[in-house]
Amino acid sequence: MKVEQLSIFLENKPGTLEHATRILKDAGINIRTLSLADTSDFGILRLIVNDVEAAKAILKQNGFTVSRTTVVAVEVPDRPGGLHSIMEVIAKQNINVDYLYAFVEKSGENAVIIFRFSDPDAAIDVLQKNNFTVISGEKLYSF
Repeated sequence: MKVEQLSIFLENKPGTLEHATRILKDAGINIRTLSLADTSDFGILRLIVNDVEAAKAILKQNGFTVSRTTVVAVEVPDRPGGLHSIMEVIAKQNINVDYLYAFVEKSGENAVIIFRFSDPDAAIDVLQKNNFTVISGEKLYSF
């Protein structure tokens, strides 16, 4: 039920993001969702792609610093308070959300959000016990 995410450290200068995305394009890697955070000197590009191993290898071959992180994809009711319903059950279990970002694809009447939890296994357990749908990596990669 976990999803593998790549984090790529990018210099914060023109053309760096274009270079990374060109490498993935040329390798036939499909970006399913992404998030970009920055500081004055560098950025962190977080990606979920259809082929994690190939993307990591090709980016490293081209000089990028790349790491893998486990995240969790959860269907979130697409209505006011939908995200809060998840946050409420997670907070009761004292699980921290390190960060999150939305996945543009919808799953039925729900949106999909990517979460980095302090304890992914505990988060998955509590979410499933509270009838939330946790999406597997295989399903997410193929959306």
